Amino acid sequence: MSDATEVKVPDIGGFSDVPIIEVHVNPGDQVNAEDPLVTLESDKATMDVPAPAAGSVLDVLVKVGDQVSEGAPILLLAPGDGALVPPPSLVEQQEPAPAAPAPTMTAPTPGPVPAPAAGVVADALGVHAGPSVRRMAREFGIDLAAVTGTGPKGRVTKDDLLSHVRGPATPPAPAATTPAGAGIPEIPAQDFAEFGPVTIRPLSRIKKVSGPFLHRSWLNIPHVTHNDEADITELDRYRKELDTAAKAATDGAGYRVTLLAFLVKAVVSALKKFPEFNSSLTPEKDALILKDYYNIGIAVDTPDGLVVPVVSDADRKGIIELSREFGVISAKARDGKLSPADMSGGTFTISSLGGIGGTSFTPIVNAPEVAILGVVRSRTAPVWNGSEFTPRLMLPLSLSYDHRVIDGALAARFTRHLGHLLEDDRRLLL
Repeated sequence: MSDATEVKVPDIGGFSDVPIIEVHVNPGDQVNAEDPLVTLESDKATMDVPAPAAGSVLDVLVKVGDQVSEGAPILLLAPGDGALVPPPSLVEQQEPAPAAPAPTMTAPTPGPVPAPAAGVVADALGVHAGPSVRRMAREFGIDLAAVTGTGPKGRVTKDDLLSHVRGPATPPAPAATTPAGAGIPEIPAQDFAEFGPVTIRPLSRIKKVSGPFLHRSWLNIPHVTHNDEADITELDRYRKELDTAAKAATDGAGYRVTLLAFLVKAVVSALKKFPEFNSSLTPEKDALILKDYYNIGIAVDTPDGLVVPVVSDADRKGIIELSREFGVISAKARDGKLSPADMSGGTFTISSLGGIGGTSFTPIVNAPEVAILGVVRSRTAPVWNGSEFTPRLMLPLSLSYDHRVIDGALAARFTRHLGHLLEDDRRLLL
């Protein structure tokens, strides 16, 4: 208890006796620095009181409805590691600042509003609503001015917002109001609760960030996917030998040797032979930027969404070094410690679903890259060797590419060369 910090209300711009409209934590909760603890709302603005550091909440000293002023104690916080946060994704680091919101189906887009004072969230429309409600409204594309509030002073609550979402669908605007070529028409809203019970679950932070990125990439890049397969029977036999030795490492630094390390080496070799795949279009779209470095992004599945850490200078690393690095990357991803530097500068991406299954898929190009390799689980199949069918371990390969830069013949040559390299591990040394 002696190490506990008493968190107090910070400077709130001269306001006093400001009511607490939301308490976001309970005793025993783990919080990170800058996580919201409580939300205050004056007649003119709302603001969160953030955690000054990571730790554990020992006691909450206030409740909803209490009125507080600067310096009033909020809670007791014990130092600690805080809550686990999902690692940021590569697409998040590349995502530009959001543009002004487009008109929604419920109301016109509000005009520009003055910037709020430091530490205060402006209530531009005069609507009383906490930050979590405003965040949910943005996620659903709802204008809060169109929602009837039932809370104190007409404050819009989460229940008000959900009731509005479940209400009758607004008919779509006439097609004539959208100029030809101005954009893709939205899918008309529908009241699914009319047909049965529904549950609204907001997307994870990673998916909310990566969604617009992937959508933009899909709309801007003419995607084509080329499928092939590689016979990795001999390669996998060698991989298992290395993996057995790795698991038996006696220096305390045991690691695993997976197919991914061989894929990275093969991809680097193929990129050197076909440099168009290790490039990006100039902003003017009239030239290629050919990159003389090989940073391979590895798409990693997490419970909250996709993250893409980057293996830098992959051409300078061997199978063992790459395998060790994958172990470090996995640990950092599990602990939520991937930094922006860990996920920046990729030139080509590999997305592997090998641990799950499937026969093929169409990965979306990770712009501004021009190609991405997708792999699924290898399978044993009968292969004709000229005299008989023999069981061989076959690895499906799916290469998606930007058709403005790469044509079908070049994609087929790249993928076949990649398969040729994987079919004999000795070729990876050339």
